[in-house]
Amino acid sequence: MADQEDEELKMALRMSMQNSQPEPKRSKPRDTPVEESPEVKNRRLQRELMAAAAEKRMLDARKASPVLVSSSAGTASSTASKAVKKERELGVKDVNLGKELTEAEANQLFSMVFGAEVSKDILAQWTNQGIRFSPDSETSMGLVQHEGGPCGVLAAIQAFVLKYLLFFPDELGKFSPNMSQNLGSRRLSKSQCVASYNFASLTEDAKARALIRSMGEILFVCGSNKRAVIATLSVVEHDIQEFEGSLKDKVMAKALDGLSIETAVDLHKVLRVNTYTQQANAFQRLEAMLPVFQSRMGAMLFLISALLSRGLDSVQADRDDPSLPLVTAPFGHASQEIVNLLLCGQAVPNVFDGRMDLGGGMSLKGISKVVEVGFLTLLESLNFCKVGQYLKCPKWPIWVVGSESHYTVLFALDTSVQDENELEERESRIRKAFDAQDQSGGGGFISVEGFHQVLRETNIRLPTEKVDHLCNSGFIVWSEFWQVILDLDKSLGGLKDSTGLMGKKVFDLYHFNGIAKSDLNGSQFTSGSETPVQRPRLTKLRVSVPPRWTPEEFMADVTVSSGSGGNESKEKDNEVAKPEPSQHAPLVDCIKTRWPRAVCNWVGDPPSIV
Repeated sequence: MADQEDEELKMALRMSMQNSQPEPKRSKPRDTPVEESPEVKNRRLQRELMAAAAEKRMLDARKASPVLVSSSAGTASSTASKAVKKERELGVKDVNLGKELTEAEANQLFSMVFGAEVSKDILAQWTNQGIRFSPDSETSMGLVQHEGGPCGVLAAIQAFVLKYLLFFPDELGKFSPNMSQNLGSRRLSKSQCVASYNFASLTEDAKARALIRSMGEILFVCGSNKRAVIATLSVVEHDIQEFEGSLKDKVMAKALDGLSIETAVDLHKVLRVNTYTQQANAFQRLEAMLPVFQSRMGAMLFLISALLSRGLDSVQADRDDPSLPLVTAPFGHASQEIVNLLLCGQAVPNVFDGRMDLGGGMSLKGISKVVEVGFLTLLESLNFCKVGQYLKCPKWPIWVVGSESHYTVLFALDTSVQDENELEERESRIRKAFDAQDQSGGGGFISVEGFHQVLRETNIRLPTEKVDHLCNSGFIVWSEFWQVILDLDKSLGGLKDSTGLMGKKVFDLYHFNGIAKSDLNGSQFTSGSETPVQRPRLTKLRVSVPPRWTPEEFMADVTVSSGSGGNESKEKDNEVAKPEPSQHAPLVDCIKTRWPRAVCNWVGDPPSIV
């Protein structure tokens, strides 16, 4: 079998080199009939790519050792044969082309995504967007978008990429066959949860592996962790791996030259799919096909891969109205169903938790489980929807942010931003223990015996005189008890914060907008002119979240409780209580749906979610 494969490859090499110049210019197509069939074009492109790969290997061998020149053609054939054998070991009969969809499947897929009357502009948006990292050093961890439309796909992939880059940097190694299906789904211990912000130091290899892991994880989530379907194009050969850098981009551009997808028939002609049940095998396929996903067809191919991983019938069953296209008119934006599919594996249209029963056997479908990365939306601040806790409180502090027309990403480097406010959590436990002893039917007072039980359950250590004062009347009122614990130090089980923060949380969030826009911030100009560069935007926000009681309410309670505490102490407390000046942008409204009392500040231009 190996000898036969070697002979086939040698023959293809000889055929591809016939009637060619010693130094062929691959930027010019060979002379072909005007009406070249797809099959002929495929065979021609395969021969050209195979020949180019063989030439590259011969050149490398010639540079390494003149002795090897005479046998370089055989070495090239042997190497290619090993690559074919390795890919066949993955359980794929024809790894280069994959399986064709039936005409009915292609029609269903195209109609589901684009509808019956899609415009050429929308199709152009979705067939001209690759999955590529920003060349700008400050935003090098981000996927860049040049046109509107596929931002929902890019933002979802971006969120998973950040999960790996920030919280699993040491696990971006080689892919092993025994790799866990649930890699990246666990939580780290608290001491491991602070990530680095040095994005400029990320290597291209680390970013590529994070992207491969992210795409693989999303596809398996869509496939209920049982399978991943990877879609590619029949015009692309696996030998694209033999090229490097800009040459790889040129070869890809040549392979896609003249290719347009405007109908289901066009899609049926070129789309090929492979199904994987082992994560390591899928990762190897994604690694081989990464140049395809980086090409102008990348975003659309990944969306198709996700839909096929879920199953077209299952996607339609997820939706409330399957008659509408997933890409919305008139601007070609990704629908909420697409974003939800990529985040939670189901193409449900709503963002609340679980289902909402409407009666008469009808229900609306929402998010059914906790997700790895979450979702926030400006529409919630406008009272158009309600995002549930599954999306608001994901496993990792990363959120896709939706506006009326665009998707961006919000993230933190420290997972503790998801933790409950320490003093609020303690207040809740104390109140719960107090209410459990309240026999007044909600009157807000308990017996002396019940009061001592509350102190034991909550580990509150009050001075004897405070206990006697509260028990003096024979029952304890919540409002009086509340004032006492506000003035009791945390070390004794109370809520007094000696740091002066009064339970306020302060942390940093980062906002990434992948669409390339003019950026004057930071004086990023082209040399010798005032023309701003086109690049994505990364904004750092300082977020302060006071406790449920406002600083003024807290200080009023403390003042009443502490009596005359001295002018110096009061002035210091009032200084702490003074609210910080806040800045506003639509993104802040999104953040407040997650942290309702958040105050946000940043340096420079306001963050943009459009």
